[in-house]
Amino acid sequence: MTLPRTRSDELFLRATKVVPGGIYGHLAPAGGLPKVFPHYAESAEGCRFRDVDGNDWLDFMCGYGAILLGHRDSEIEEAAELQRRDGAVLNQPTARMVELAEAMVERIDFAEWAVFAKNGSDVTTWATRVAREHTERRFVLKARGAYHGVDAWCDPGFGGRIPEDRDFVDEFKWNDLDELRDLAKEHEDDVAAIVLTPYHHAAFGPSEMPADGFWLGVQELCRDKGIILVLDDVRAGSRLHEGGSHRLFGFTPDIACYSKALGNGYAISACVGREDLRRGARDVFLTGSCWNDAVAMTVAIKCLDLARKRNVVDKLNTLGVRLSKGLRDAGAKHGFSFSLTGPPAMPFPWFDGDGNLYLLQKFCELCALEGVFFHPHHNWFLCGAHEETTIDQAVNAASVAFSKLIAKHD
Repeated sequence: MTLPRTRSDELFLRATKVVPGGIYGHLAPAGGLPKVFPHYAESAEGCRFRDVDGNDWLDFMCGYGAILLGHRDSEIEEAAELQRRDGAVLNQPTARMVELAEAMVERIDFAEWAVFAKNGSDVTTWATRVAREHTERRFVLKARGAYHGVDAWCDPGFGGRIPEDRDFVDEFKWNDLDELRDLAKEHEDDVAAIVLTPYHHAAFGPSEMPADGFWLGVQELCRDKGIILVLDDVRAGSRLHEGGSHRLFGFTPDIACYSKALGNGYAISACVGREDLRRGARDVFLTGSCWNDAVAMTVAIKCLDLARKRNVVDKLNTLGVRLSKGLRDAGAKHGFSFSLTGPPAMPFPWFDGDGNLYLLQKFCELCALEGVFFHPHHNWFLCGAHEETTIDQAVNAASVAFSKLIAKHD
């Protein structure tokens, strides 16, 4: 059995003639299951999307995390349309910028100021420059394998880079406080920032939660050495705690970066920080032609409000636990040791002993044939439009996939 994909393949062939690679970045077909996943989508609503060949999918990627409340949420779209009538990108910022900054400073406990851009990379890179401006130091330390954006200091590719791009970037193994402390000592009085995600969500492998004492150890090191602690909350922000993921893990960063879920599909990112970094934030240049987009800022304000009113964080956790248990039990019934790693709201799937990802790829392929979009190489995302019924639908589809997988595996 295969899904119809004539239109998708035709579009991709046309794209290869006018777009380098046809589709690039994390959406490139080679990053997923190119013979199974559609190359192009047509529409989406709630927790479902339709591809250009008319196949309907139960969505567990949610725009790779950009959709928090659900695709085309009616209250979000109403707020966007009202602002759109007055304009989106004007010569000056609108009052929405002030209102959004006030909302974020009110919500995030350590924040005293906020700035806005469009992408996660915009603000993570800017945050490292603010740290360097404030400390007058050069080095940035990060976890090995962590993703912080597309800029040369941190991107996962090799094209267009020169060795000097990373002369002042050093890496340590996630959860290894001793290695981190050794790096801080090696670069004594020259470390500007430690940049970390709230938990380790590297691609192509199980997610790793912080070990007991890890975050407090990082925080203590930063305070002791005068290092700026930058939290890259671009991927996890708004899904683990409405006040920022640091609240879930019990530490306080100096700067935090957000994007993805902040705009429920509208392009916006934000960086917030503590008071004594205000001068550095003012002095490091930050701008973009469309970064004052009033529609995206309106949506972000509304998304923050709705997420709180609907108690989305708790809902996603509850549904994620249900999904995890359902898939684990279904796998065990067919003889597989399968689990979801990381936080329940944004888990990464894993088969024990499947180091080459063969089982995981085949499992996601078989689920795709049942109309469920599970990714084999990237963590999944739940959204506010998922319900118990959709979780159970996914588990039932996975049970069918497991039964077929055991036959293939044998």
